Amino acid sequence: MFNNEKLIRLALEEDIGPGDFTTEALIDRDRMAQAVILAKEPLVVAGVEVAQEVFNILDPAMRFETTFRDGDKIKSGDEILTVWGKLQALLTAERTALNFLQRLSGIATLTRQYVDQVAGSNVRLTDTRKTVPGWRKLEKYAVKIGGAYNHRFGLYDGILIKDNHIVACGGISEAVAKIRDNRPHLLRIEVEVSDLNQVKEALENGVDIIMLDNMALEHIRKAVRLVDGRAVVEVSGGVTLNSLAELADTGVDIISIGAMTHSARAVDISMRVVV
Repeated sequence: MFNNEKLIRLALEEDIGPGDFTTEALIDRDRMAQAVILAKEPLVVAGVEVAQEVFNILDPAMRFETTFRDGDKIKSGDEILTVWGKLQALLTAERTALNFLQRLSGIATLTRQYVDQVAGSNVRLTDTRKTVPGWRKLEKYAVKIGGAYNHRFGLYDGILIKDNHIVACGGISEAVAKIRDNRPHLLRIEVEVSDLNQVKEALENGVDIIMLDNMALEHIRKAVRLVDGRAVVEVSGGVTLNSLAELADTGVDIISIGAMTHSARAVDISMRVVV
């Protein structure tokens, strides 16, 4: 996993400020203890190493034991992680460690539900840029742990001509012509379209990927037949668990789902101190 230290330190600074007055007043600085982090519902775990980093920053001598790795399915009552170290550090780190673990496991758990809906099909599920500011790498990591794929990470690693770009440039043809004059040659061109006429225009301009945005199911099927393999077809907008199987059956190549990150519920995980 990538380096999360900067984000974790910001989170700890936000929570601790000038000091954890309650814990420092109640607990002796050198007192040692054990803490157990428990799943309180079935989930797909993600962020175990991140939680460990939180504890380590406050007490580098912390010791850990876990039988689970990111991506494992966990039952309610399972012990995700056992931590030994200074009790002050355990208590001060608790909420920040759980925030990371609950949020990332929630994304992985929801993503796995989406992935299970299209099991056996050739469609690829991807996330979007609808992430919590500063958390994007972690949240996209959790999506991969859940079994889906990452769309572009930012504005810098993919070309996606969206509706407002098209309006600003005067049309798809104009936008594609301008981007071809300026793009890095290794980046493919994706265009967002909202109707079949725009699908035809995108095809005429030889784009690599066509994103069908909020189109009705019958129009998606027509668009797939119209494209006929000449471009990758992506569907986006309003995708739900209930609609996923039907969308996958249309023959599209990619379904992008913002809800995997922006609407994931934090799962129920708690920490119990053993003294």
